[in-house]
Amino acid sequence: MGFGEILKPSGVIHHLHACCKREALEIMADKAATLLDRPTSEIVETLLEREQLGSTGVGDGVAIPHGKIEGLSAITGVLALLEKPVSFDAVDDQPVDLIFLLLAPANATAAHLKALAKVSRLLRDPDTRQALRGADSAEALFALATSAEKPDAA
Repeated sequence: MGFGEILKPSGVIHHLHACCKREALEIMADKAATLLDRPTSEIVETLLEREQLGSTGVGDGVAIPHGKIEGLSAITGVLALLEKPVSFDAVDDQPVDLIFLLLAPANATAAHLKALAKVSRLLRDPDTRQALRGADSAEALFALATSAEKPDAA
């Protein structure tokens, strides 16, 4: 499964304006709701329930909020570069400016974990993070994210 299957150009937000973690999640959930034809409230609830288990702020200014939703047909991502970093209760206590939201069908446990690992590998790379932060448009963010994809380990 490549990023082209998870992330579509319409699932990218350049310079998302949010004042806090919750607002960022709500804006991204609204984008995901449009892509998936689902209620925004259902996605927000799923994401907030997952955040209660522990922050999905993984460090280095990156968060990967995720969840599983009954009735989805495919794993779907939304990528955002925030206008200004927001506090995300990240593991390194640093604010977050790159968020990759990942939603999966409720029964897609293995595929969900593989997609999370793929996103994590991508955003762990310092050069990729720097390139994404320097993107000047949603189109550039999409191109960088999909071209920086590392092949799956054999």
